[in-house]
Amino acid sequence: MNSRNYSKELEKKIEEFQRQAAHPKLLLHACCAPCSSYCLEYLREYFDITVFFYNPNITEESEYRKRVIEEKRLIEEYNRQVREKNFEGMNSDENARIIEIIEGEYKPSDFFDAARGYEDCKEGGERCRKCFELRLRKTAQVAEENGFDYFTTTLTISPLKNADVLNEVGEAASAEVKGTEFLPSDFKKKNGYKRSIELSHKFDLYRQDFCGCSFSKAQREREKDCH
Repeated sequence: MNSRNYSKELEKKIEEFQRQAAHPKLLLHACCAPCSSYCLEYLREYFDITVFFYNPNITEESEYRKRVIEEKRLIEEYNRQVREKNFEGMNSDENARIIEIIEGEYKPSDFFDAARGYEDCKEGGERCRKCFELRLRKTAQVAEENGFDYFTTTLTISPLKNADVLNEVGEAASAEVKGTEFLPSDFKKKNGYKRSIELSHKFDLYRQDFCGCSFSKAQREREKDCH
């Protein structure tokens, strides 16, 4: 059986909105500014976007603060473009809309509770799935409570993240919470990941080499020691 093409599914959704001249409200879970960069550039013409920065998996507070500051800086740069109607070097136009942000509660203990028993899993395994479930369930809850039409995540832009798993987890969260719909995505497609690197250079964004948790950081350091 062929895997679903989540990128095509998203395109079809957007085509429907354009025919209806609608701008649905989207709550976009964001893991960091570099991953957000392309997603926001792409989506801000079609949605009223609020970024939800909810990442208790970032277990070092100093790392968390770096990432949330960069996320807010990127959003302000994008909003300045909208206010000034200046999209030079961007794949956006006058249809681009202002982006809002909600910072979720930073409580690493929630991540450690979710990861309990899976500490020794390799990155990309069951521990990561538990982490996705934690973050996307919370995103669905916030989306439902605040009247968002859709929610989704920037995580699918990473070549290291399994889009099938993320979409499955997102759809399960939507079915559990109800009142808001998960928007399918695979943002790495259509050169999305490549574009995120270009935008990271353009805006001089802080880029990290691990997902955020102490387990992935330790794995990355072990891999470096082997080279």
